[in-house]
Amino acid sequence: MAKHRLGGQTVKLENPPCILSRATIVGKKEGQGPLGEYFDVVLEDDLWGEKTWEKAECRMYQEAAKMAITRAGKQPQDINYLFGGDLLNQIITANFAARTLGIPFFGLYGACSTLTESMSLGAMLISAGYADLVLCVTSSHFCTAERQYRFPLEMGTQRPPTAQWTVTGAGAFLLSNDMKPPYITHITTGKVIDYGITDTNNMGAAMAPAAAATIKAHFEDTQQGPDAYDLIVTGDLGWFGRELTIDLLKKEGYDISDRFIDCGCEIYSKDQDVHAGGSGCGCSAVVFGAYILRKMEEGVYKRILLLSTGALLSTTSCQQGESIPGIAHAITIDMDRG
Repeated sequence: MAKHRLGGQTVKLENPPCILSRATIVGKKEGQGPLGEYFDVVLEDDLWGEKTWEKAECRMYQEAAKMAITRAGKQPQDINYLFGGDLLNQIITANFAARTLGIPFFGLYGACSTLTESMSLGAMLISAGYADLVLCVTSSHFCTAERQYRFPLEMGTQRPPTAQWTVTGAGAFLLSNDMKPPYITHITTGKVIDYGITDTNNMGAAMAPAAAATIKAHFEDTQQGPDAYDLIVTGDLGWFGRELTIDLLKKEGYDISDRFIDCGCEIYSKDQDVHAGGSGCGCSAVVFGAYILRKMEEGVYKRILLLSTGALLSTTSCQQGESIPGIAHAITIDMDRG
C-alpha cells in the first residue's frame, strides 16, 4: 500500500524537496503591470531580437532555465531531469529548448496547469530518492497563442469581456533535496472536470470548476480547511473565474474569499485593457516565481496552496463543437519542512 497517500488525490512527501532557485522573464506589457519591479528580465519587445514569436518564446524558456541553474551555482550537466511544457502544438517551445539545454527531458502538456504538474512530478522524484536536482520550466507568449488558438493579430479581432490576455513570460524552478526553505510538502493531483463550457473566450468559466474540485479534494484529503493557509493561489482564472471558484466552494462549505488570489488578476491592472485578466502557462510561473516566493522569503506568507489551472482544448476540438475540459493541480509550499 502507498503509505504516503492521503485520501483519494493527495500525497504527503516523506522527504520534501526545496525550491533552490528560480528565474522569471516577461514581456513589455507584463513589465508595465503592478508586479513589474519583481521580474528578473523584462523584454523591450515581444520578438526579443528573433525572427518569429515562436523563436522568441523558445529563447525566453532557455534563458529562464539557464538563469535558474546559474543562480544555484550549478551546470546543466548537474541537473537530473527537466520537466516542462508550453501551449503550442507538440510543445515545440519546451522540445526545442530541451534540445539546446541537453538535460534528460520529460515533455508535459497540461495547458496552463503545466507549472504545478511539472513541480508535482519533480518533487515526487526527489522525495522518492530518484533525483537530486529537477528543473521545472513553463512558458507562454501572447502572439504565439493568438496565432494558434484564435485569430492572426493583423485582423484586429474584437475580444469579448470574458476573454483573457495570454501572458508573455517564462518561469524556471530548480527543485533540490537541500534543507533550505521553501519546501513542497503536499501534492494534490487534479481530475479532468467538464461543465460543458464551449466558449473559447471564457476560459475562466471552463477552469473554475476544476480549481474548486481540486481545492475541495485537498481540504478533504488533508483534513484541513482554508485557515491552514496564509494564501490560496490559482493560476489564471481571471476576474470572472476567480469569483466563480469562490461561489462553487461556498456551496461546498468552504469560504476562501479572504485569502484567495489569482495570478491572472494580479499580473495586470484593469486599465491595461486585458479584459478578464491574464492566462497562459507563463502566468502562474512568473507571478509565483517573482512575487509570491519573494513575499514568502520576506516572511509575509509562511504556507500557501498553489494551483495552476488549465483548459484542455485544441483548435480541432473547438472547431468540432467539443466542450472545454479543465484541470488544476495543487502543491503546498511551506517555509517549515514539517
